[in-house]
Amino acid sequence: MLTQIYNLDQLNQLVKQDPQKWRPLVFTNGCFDLLHVGHIRYLETAKSLGNKLIVGVNSDHSVNQIKPNKGRPIIPEQQRLEVLGSLRSVDAVVLFSQKTADNLIKVLEPDIYVKGGDYDIQTLPEANTVQEYGGKIELIKIEIPTSTSKIIEKIRNTCL
Repeated sequence: MLTQIYNLDQLNQLVKQDPQKWRPLVFTNGCFDLLHVGHIRYLETAKSLGNKLIVGVNSDHSVNQIKPNKGRPIIPEQQRLEVLGSLRSVDAVVLFSQKTADNLIKVLEPDIYVKGGDYDIQTLPEANTVQEYGGKIELIKIEIPTSTSKIIEKIRNTCL
């Protein structure tokens, strides 16, 4: 079953209309350019921390800002949204065009904000936003060190 793809206003309305259904709300975000087993395990772990999991997906424009001159993203935003939305662990997906997910977090105020263990509180761009309203931050241990950038590099090197 494909998860609904929402805009921020729609999603905020749903959460406010039925908080018992959505909370505790878990939120994470990222590019999710080439989905791999590390992403799957990460999202399943994130989902287990609350009732619903919302995933913020960087737009093509914001991925290009984050990773300039690297030909990213590989997969267009609508396809990335659809792939993530098809995962059983994901309850909703929302596209955002900024470099960080601060705006989504300010509006949705997730109970738990999740990122990978490759971050720490000091390097997490959204940490202050979450802490301002009293949300909890969970950094999930990386079980399988898989990197989209390394996968792309391997493909490029193999094809040369």
